[in-house]
Amino acid sequence: MSDVETHRGGGSPEPALPKPVQPAGDDAAGWRRNLAALMAASFIGFAGFTLVMPFLPLYIAQMGERDIGAIASWTGVSLGVTPAITAILAPVWGRLADRVGRRFLVARSLVSFIVIMGAMAYVTHPWQLVALRAVQGLFAGYGALCLAMAADSAPKERVAQSIGLVQTAQRLGPAVGPVLGGIVAGLVGLSSAFLVTAGFYAVALVLLLVLYREPRTLHHETTSRQASRVTFRSVLAFENFLLLMVVIFGFQFVDRSLGPVLPLYVAALGVPSADVPLLSGLVFSVLACGAALGHHFGARLMLRRTARALISRAALAAALAIALFAVVGGPWTLAAAACLFGIAVGAAMTAAYTAAASVMPSSLRGAGFGLLTSASLAGVAVSPMISGFIAATDMRVVFAADALVLCLLALSVRRVMVDTPAAAEAPTREDA
Repeated sequence: MSDVETHRGGGSPEPALPKPVQPAGDDAAGWRRNLAALMAASFIGFAGFTLVMPFLPLYIAQMGERDIGAIASWTGVSLGVTPAITAILAPVWGRLADRVGRRFLVARSLVSFIVIMGAMAYVTHPWQLVALRAVQGLFAGYGALCLAMAADSAPKERVAQSIGLVQTAQRLGPAVGPVLGGIVAGLVGLSSAFLVTAGFYAVALVLLLVLYREPRTLHHETTSRQASRVTFRSVLAFENFLLLMVVIFGFQFVDRSLGPVLPLYVAALGVPSADVPLLSGLVFSVLACGAALGHHFGARLMLRRTARALISRAALAAALAIALFAVVGGPWTLAAAACLFGIAVGAAMTAAYTAAASVMPSSLRGAGFGLLTSASLAGVAVSPMISGFIAATDMRVVFAADALVLCLLALSVRRVMVDTPAAAEAPTREDA
């Protein structure tokens, strides 16, 4: 029998679980300070990551590579190697964080990013860039830990709000990062932009160390020993957890399928070729801002709606928005559909992570959120390849396939997910 089992009523009693983390209270002294630190560190860190990544092809060309195909290949490998390695290791780092403390693991990740980003400013060959990106993947994945820390620090009735606000910061960072990166690269040059990015991570590290305080546990040593005995299999056994992994994978799969398609689709709408990059970037920015709004409003809706209801309805709304993509007549209508899609995705992702946090004791959230991150990154990795292959026949087929995936997700959640109370009333597993 697993150390941790899902309790559905009746049968043998559950084994004793670790005591929950005691939040610092609903006043300004505790969880609000921690939440501010996590939001700031997430925003700055995620903005720093996208500060230079969009300009990797130009940086590789600056190293002396002239063949367009080779530049594209080196860029693809450089961009793909970090999330691929992170997807494999995120659960491992999450489980270790459950044992030694999440603040330490996030600080370790930020320190490594400072060093690696600084080193990227001095590479002279593309393979060196790929090697550094691979090393970066070994230490990345602090986004999931920040979500676990937000859930740990918040009072029970504020968990959805805390997760939603940190997710909002993580969405807004990449939305403004490329714009800042263009300005920075124009002022100091491409190589020096990596040093500026390292400075971003240094600021995030300082904010984390100065402002964030690890919540106290009543029996830290017992919690550490029990967490060390828990397997990933026992985490997967929590109620709804496997379904939530599928939900997160599905939404990320659909979200990232638009990357290879939308710029081509904007061009197919009759937009002048000179305006395609600008309008495509605008659509992606609108989508990102819509997702940030979805994270924010999703947290509020969790006070009145169950995760099951919110995820299923958000999936249907996202399917409607994707269907609109195939019938729009111009880029501005496309941008409106992208905003609706982003709001739906953001709300669903906040509901999914909040639902996962509600069924796990705090001492196991690192491992649990690490597994959810692996599902998310798997969607990020495979979606562009599949959508690019499908788009070779007809771009509208990609939208139709995405809408079908979302409808199947809505149906699966509606039929399979065990209903839980709204976030404001949901007991922790230990209280049940």
